[in-house]
Amino acid sequence: MTAHLEHTNFTVANVDATAEWMCDLFGWQIRWAGPSIDNGRSVHVGTKDHYLALYSPGNPHKATDNNYKTIGGLNHVGVVVDDIDAMEEKVKAAGFVPQNHADYEPGKRFYFHDHDGIEYEVVAYS
Repeated sequence: MTAHLEHTNFTVANVDATAEWMCDLFGWQIRWAGPSIDNGRSVHVGTKDHYLALYSPGNPHKATDNNYKTIGGLNHVGVVVDDIDAMEEKVKAAGFVPQNHADYEPGKRFYFHDHDGIEYEVVAYS
């Protein structure tokens, strides 16, 4: 039996705004949107096979600690692209700041933080 990752669910301040920049930047689509647990709202954004489930209870709490030091914290979301240089330009145009560039086996990568402080790793494999 082989398993694959279908989705990850995490909390953001504004599910619609986050889904919008993800669709623009990564070429993803909204798969589903609607009400969810605790009077919140969710948007599933991604491809037909994989997606991120964005959730907001309407008035989320801000992160209070470094997620890399918090058990259960979300450290970063990794996204694979074909053309890392073109994606870096799109990231900049979206108002995000690319950082921590690295080029080592098996690929080239950089990171950026979104408006909620969530870190994204963008990688291209050669």
